[in-house]
Amino acid sequence: MTTEEHEHAGPHGYSGDKAALLGRLRRIEGQVRGLQRMVDEDTYCIDVLTQISAAKSALQAVAIGLLEDHLAHCVVDAARAGDPTAKVKEASDAIARLVRS
Repeated sequence: MTTEEHEHAGPHGYSGDKAALLGRLRRIEGQVRGLQRMVDEDTYCIDVLTQISAAKSALQAVAIGLLEDHLAHCVVDAARAGDPTAKVKEASDAIARLVRS
């Protein structure tokens, strides 16, 4: 195991609610499959775009939840251990990616 893998070894903040997280991701997967079906069936463009927006919003909600878990667990644990700098940087970078997307 590399140093980086060791630093990211579980359990992670979302581990306690993994079943709910997986359920949300499965629903999003179903939404994306529905989009494929809509295109295959030549559904009206605006209806497809509306569903794309819904899927994107659902993914953003999952991302925000994961970020909250990261802050509440990984960053807090690093702070308790004495040096949260790397974990705070990871969170800042993740926030920047979410804002840009």
